[in-house]
Amino acid sequence: MRIAIASDHAAVDLKATLREYLIEAGHEVADLGPETADRVDYPDYGYKLASVVADGTVQFGVALCGSGIGISIAVNRDPACRCALVSEPLSAALAREHNNANVIAMGARLTGEDMAKACLDAFLSTEFGGGRHAGRVDKLSNPSF
Repeated sequence: MRIAIASDHAAVDLKATLREYLIEAGHEVADLGPETADRVDYPDYGYKLASVVADGTVQFGVALCGSGIGISIAVNRDPACRCALVSEPLSAALAREHNNANVIAMGARLTGEDMAKACLDAFLSTEFGGGRHAGRVDKLSNPSF
């Protein structure tokens, strides 16, 4: 799979760990930055990640910041992205199965490396269930207020 990963300064170390983990698992990984722990703004990296997911350059995205909240909000500004903030594998699997999430978000200050890897594994190994969920997912990208 082609996967992009991006973070803010608070999650640079977790990003590096997960990038290597994904590469070792045989995935093609695009690291969208940042490269150092110098302060950056998470929206910039969330938007960058959303762009490559939305245009099909990658199949999935991994968004990381201190809590996971800010960067997930940034990614979800793009209607082609369905970013789910998760902290354990069941939520990661349900995000794929029920919501056809194409981006997973986690907080480096809240989620340890082993749990983050378990979340990634669950996310990437779960297929969208379709069926009764398909209409709801379509509404996420096409809201009618």
